[in-house]
Amino acid sequence: MTAVFSRLREDVTAVMEKDPAAKRRLEVLLCYPGLHAVWAHCLTHRLWEDGEYLLARVLSQVVRWLTGVEIHPGATLGRRVVIDHGMGVVIGETAIVGDDVHMYHGVTLGGADKRPVKRHPTVRDGVTIGADATLLGDIVIGEHANVGAGAVVTGDVPPGATMVGVPAERVDDAGGPDPAVEDELESED
Repeated sequence: MTAVFSRLREDVTAVMEKDPAAKRRLEVLLCYPGLHAVWAHCLTHRLWEDGEYLLARVLSQVVRWLTGVEIHPGATLGRRVVIDHGMGVVIGETAIVGDDVHMYHGVTLGGADKRPVKRHPTVRDGVTIGADATLLGDIVIGEHANVGAGAVVTGDVPPGATMVGVPAERVDDAGGPDPAVEDELESED
């Protein structure tokens, strides 16, 4: 039971750190549907792993109705996943979401294959996914990458990259010279 309370505390702290609108822990406990959906997913995922597929799906649909967040019981979620605002988030059956991932409303981690294979994204640790972003297929979003609001991502994203647009394109420095080093070189001239 101590582990459960530790996990709850950890999740509430993650929301407090990522959402400047969160003023009190009690507010987060009572008023954050994305958090409620993540907690409910812990139960539905356990049922799914135990072979209780129908019960897991029925409960996940009740949670969807209550929170506006749809997380398939077969999906795997890491620790401290924050679904900010939540409404309209869809996380597919074979999706894998790492630790410390922050996603906003309207995010879709969708499938791109009708066969029963790994067909949803893998989102590594520390990724931020903006509102209404769509990630499709068995792709990997690298550690600490950022996906902009409304972006449509259909290919792998390198660690630390920033992707925006439809179709998504990389807009960060893409591994070029460090701007701080360039500034130092310019000041030496």
